[in-house]
Amino acid sequence: MIGRRRFLTITAGALVAGPAAATVAAKAAAAEWRGQALGADARIVIRGGAAPDRVLADLRAMIGRIEAVFSLFRDSEVTRLNRNGRVTASDDLLDAVTLARRVHGATGGVFDPGVQVLWQALAGGAAPGPLTPLGGLVRDGRDLRLAQGQAVTLNGIAQGIATDRAAALLADRGLGDILVDLGETRAIGGDFALELADPDAGVLGRLTLRAGRAIATSSPGALVFPGGQSHIIGPAGQRPRWSTVSVETGTAALADAASTAFVLMDRPAIAAAARRLDTGPVRLVDFDGNLTTL
Repeated sequence: MIGRRRFLTITAGALVAGPAAATVAAKAAAAEWRGQALGADARIVIRGGAAPDRVLADLRAMIGRIEAVFSLFRDSEVTRLNRNGRVTASDDLLDAVTLARRVHGATGGVFDPGVQVLWQALAGGAAPGPLTPLGGLVRDGRDLRLAQGQAVTLNGIAQGIATDRAAALLADRGLGDILVDLGETRAIGGDFALELADPDAGVLGRLTLRAGRAIATSSPGALVFPGGQSHIIGPAGQRPRWSTVSVETGTAALADAASTAFVLMDRPAIAAAARRLDTGPVRLVDFDGNLTTL
């Protein structure tokens, strides 16, 4: 289990590293906030100076709110939904479920929050039972219900939602050029240079993340459990086809979900899904370290 302790510091200058796939070269005259969000290292670069304490307090409160919705390691809306089979959902959870349904359809069911029931079986050493698509989620107003015996995870969206919420909060404060990295990455106000990296192949190239755009990267090899099982698994037990997938879109939440699903898909299926989802560039790294851009 990933530790939940937060460490919040602001430093001048700095090279900011993204979670498995992107390192962000920031200009020297920049302030940096560091912490954790949903178990991932969280960093925010602000060109031109530090954020006021009240902004950081708002940011910490926002991260706490997102964790209270999506965390699988503490009491949250998702854990209550899995435990009780129903929950009265917040706007954040409803937004995530709406996006999950969209990406589920666009990927032919490969993106499926219902895979949590597979993980629960694997963790308990049991043979996985039948998985109902999307966990059999039914929405009635603000109420969400699961099919009996099902469970969901929205980890393939939650960090992206946190990134988008933080970007909106900071943009509203008028702080100028900002790079938000809460597991996924979004640029505000200006462009930022990023290095695309793979856990095995290392740095493979540089790209520019334009203002208003987001990028998310999934690398199955970044977290592998005993027995060789990657943390990314498909609803039919699909195994990763790519060492790293990076997706650029207008929102970090969509980029997060798409990169998670695309890891499990072949190139033609990825191209078709990317068109349906209207993504930007999709960068694929195979297990030999070869980079392809769609």
